[in-house]
Amino acid sequence: MPPVDHARWFGEEVKPHEPALRAYLQARFSSLSDHDDLVQETYVRMLRAKTAGKVRYARALLFSIAHNTALDLFRRHRAAPVEAVTDLVETEVLEKTPVVSDTVVQQEELEILADAVRGLSERCREVVLLRYLEGLSYKDIALRLGVSPETVKTHLATGMRRCAEHFAARGLLKPSSSKEASSA
Repeated sequence: MPPVDHARWFGEEVKPHEPALRAYLQARFSSLSDHDDLVQETYVRMLRAKTAGKVRYARALLFSIAHNTALDLFRRHRAAPVEAVTDLVETEVLEKTPVVSDTVVQQEELEILADAVRGLSERCREVVLLRYLEGLSYKDIALRLGVSPETVKTHLATGMRRCAEHFAARGLLKPSSSKEASSA
């Protein structure tokens, strides 16, 4: 994709989510000192993913990349040696809270996600929750549920597809191109 197309895609699909992304990072990773660097690194990784053709749902990937980037930063800080601070300067701590509208939008999106997950079949819902809430691997889920890893993959694919359809029906995602082609 030419740089002009990247810039247009970035401006339309990624940049509008920056306020929500910053609110998410502040709420979830408030102990990190510089969210600007985190946002910039997220954008770099997002553009790399776009260049590699790995972006299907920009907003979802944006938040996932930001989450992983923050975790990487925590890991780097944990691995770095701790230096004693000998000269403490008095600092004023300001309570930083996300903008109310961002919080409301995020809450609405979480409720739509919960509705989507509740709408899945029992086994499909169980697989999705084990994967994304508990972070279990396909193999671990298969062992826990007594099914094959392929069955786990099938349930995850079905769950993600149905959740994406649920989101698209509510205007949170654009319908997939294959769906658009079939409806034309």
